[in-house]
Amino acid sequence: MTLNNAASAPPDPSSRKAVGPAVVIGSALEWFDFYLYASMAALVFGKLFFPESNPTTATLASMATFAVGFLARPFGGIVFGLIGDKFGRKTVLSATFLLMGISSGLIGLLPTYSSVGIIAPILLVVLRLLQGLGAGAELGSATAVAYEHADAKTRGRRGSLPALGVNIGLFASSLTVTVLTSFSEDFLYGWGWRIPFVATFALAGLGFWVRRQMPETPEFEKAARTAQAGAKAKPLRSLLRSHWRGLAVVMAVTFGYNGVSYIFKTFSLSYLTTFRDVPANVGAFGITLASACAIITVPVAGRICDFVGAKTVILVGAAATAALAFPFFWLLDTGQHVAIWIALILATGIVVPAMLSAQGAFLSQQFPTRTRVSGLGTGREVGGAFSGGLAPVAALALVTATPGHATWAVSLMFVGGAALIAVGALFDQIKAVETDEARIAEAVGGRA
Repeated sequence: MTLNNAASAPPDPSSRKAVGPAVVIGSALEWFDFYLYASMAALVFGKLFFPESNPTTATLASMATFAVGFLARPFGGIVFGLIGDKFGRKTVLSATFLLMGISSGLIGLLPTYSSVGIIAPILLVVLRLLQGLGAGAELGSATAVAYEHADAKTRGRRGSLPALGVNIGLFASSLTVTVLTSFSEDFLYGWGWRIPFVATFALAGLGFWVRRQMPETPEFEKAARTAQAGAKAKPLRSLLRSHWRGLAVVMAVTFGYNGVSYIFKTFSLSYLTTFRDVPANVGAFGITLASACAIITVPVAGRICDFVGAKTVILVGAAATAALAFPFFWLLDTGQHVAIWIALILATGIVVPAMLSAQGAFLSQQFPTRTRVSGLGTGREVGGAFSGGLAPVAALALVTATPGHATWAVSLMFVGGAALIAVGALFDQIKAVETDEARIAEAVGGRA
């Protein structure tokens, strides 16, 4: 009995059609909020929520609030992951969407530092923490849902659905930021930045309704029946005792991937505006173009995974990341708009989304059904919290401290991240998981 055969009968086609929109739309709306905050932290929040005496220091402080959200994400991944493995994936995805949507909407209603002083950044940090809790549970749970509704031949393309939602959300948020930064600074810093955050209240209602229409996965229902037959579900204990190697694989891949991804997407915006005097809307438009490309890259990469394997796609992505480490900044440093857009498209439109697409199937295969959501949530969020949150801050600090604001140290960070992704991928645990699934099935069959 293999991992793919361990599931119950293939999901009903009509049921699978309902899952796709629920995963993609829900992830898109949730990550629209997350990337919107990242962009505003890089471009706007430093001036609005911190003293303006030193613009560079204010930008660093603003980016630090972005990092704070990553500190909350492991708690969201662990707690909601356990809930997902015990009570169902659908429950988690509905609850986390409301948490993310409401906290994001409230950010748009916050007073600024000039109005209430230190209370403003404190409130911003509190809401950012709540955002982090919601985001920490989102991608792992959505990945498990998409993967478990697939059959053996479509694990790659179905597992890529959350990544498609992520990049649609990034496209929408970056397009929003591009439009907002194209107006005057008075409009942007006055009330323009608030518009997309407040609009999230309406988006949260829509997303919650979409998620509630989604069916539970057949693999979770089978696991629940197995637990009733005698193999009691203890996801955390099982995860730490029997599947710590899979957990280590997910942590390694995510640590490297998140560090690389957020330097490409977030640090590059601050670098261009702070050190190269490039208008904010140029970088934002580059991310928009890259996101549009990513919407094509993700499903293509998902289909390639079904032919050559998700591990292969991740390894190729790691190699491409290392190859881009220095050329990426050479293109940014030209100051030419087209060169900047090419750099962002190559990095965040092709290489990064291809790896994220492949992670859907690859990371899901590291765990059996009974620990999949908690494994994905714990591994992804613990592994990604420090790298994704601190990498842009560390990159900004390195460039600030380097004579002439050189970027070679950040390029070395890219190489290190790529190496970690490759090492994690090479220690794939799918064979061990297949063996464990077969052992549980045999034990339950013997008790029946």
